[in-house]
Amino acid sequence: MHTLNDQRAFASESMIRLMRLALEAPDLGSAVSPTLQELVDRTAASGSAYFHSSNQVPTYHARAAAGALPEGPAMDAIMAHGLPADMPLMQALTQTRLPLFFDDTATVPEAAGFPALGVRSLAAAPVRHRNGSLIGAFLMHTFSPHAWSSDEAGLFTAVAETLAGLTARLAAEEDAVAAQESALRALGLGLEFKDHETLGHTDRVTDLALRLGRYLNLDARTLQALRWGSYLHDVGKLAVPDQVLLKPGQLDAAEWDIMRGHVREGSRFADALGFLPPSAHDVISGHHERWDGQGYPNRLAGVQIPLVARIFALCDVYDALTSNRPYKHAWTPEEAQAELAAQSGRHFDPDLCQAFLELLQHGSNDLQDS
Repeated sequence: MHTLNDQRAFASESMIRLMRLALEAPDLGSAVSPTLQELVDRTAASGSAYFHSSNQVPTYHARAAAGALPEGPAMDAIMAHGLPADMPLMQALTQTRLPLFFDDTATVPEAAGFPALGVRSLAAAPVRHRNGSLIGAFLMHTFSPHAWSSDEAGLFTAVAETLAGLTARLAAEEDAVAAQESALRALGLGLEFKDHETLGHTDRVTDLALRLGRYLNLDARTLQALRWGSYLHDVGKLAVPDQVLLKPGQLDAAEWDIMRGHVREGSRFADALGFLPPSAHDVISGHHERWDGQGYPNRLAGVQIPLVARIFALCDVYDALTSNRPYKHAWTPEEAQAELAAQSGRHFDPDLCQAFLELLQHGSNDLQDS
């Protein structure tokens, strides 16, 4: 066990680290997990976890954990379905703003259900929305009865209060981002309601782009920008006249000039969205550029084309090839992959093309969640 001075120093260090995390963390899990681990390291706790509820759903799901968690079917059910809002512990947390400490869960009704998990001592701290409602809970536990010391209680309280403030802020930001994302996706889908031949294209190509991005180990912020740019990649087509956009058969030269103008129209639209990340804008403005410099609108070549645009171009063309259009039948996946390979180093970044073909041909264990 560390000295009181050590634990006070840790609490102070935690505050500084959490302030940095508040500025840098892309999500709740990455903000909370490191501190949960240090909490386990510096107390008698066997494990620690954060459970969070969003969108008024009366269930609290695990968003971060550290140390040893209970095992068995009951815990598997909690990890899969969350803690119900009507369980005694969560009800108790709605009535307090201070952490609760239970030295022996078998002796207190508020901890009902935890002895069956093998949890014998428990500490729990509430996290509240700015409107006062309970949106989460920090827990730490042991597998045998344990009298939480005043030092441990003080440390947990200090860290939990700081984490609670950070988590509430990040949760509010996540809600705002989710609202923005829903609006962006709706804009992207708006084109599909106008041009029924492209129904499903936005979601399919976004899914492909995210899978390739994860295959390339892009960070969370870049993946978010790629997703938002994918939603809006063709938003400029809303400005294309219906007689051109919906024309059956091939376009003539003048009509192609009008159609190509959708990129600049989309870029102008993106400029008006102050919250749109630059990389999302890059997808919109650059997904029709070509590796050999023969694309449009700016005839960029090679790595002058932003990475996210090069990624998206592969996915966009693949989906177009494998989908029915008024002027062509859908190609088979094998035919489309052969065409991508033929265009490697011409239309497409050769390294990204190789990675995308590997992804299509072999898949990846990391690609289950799109």
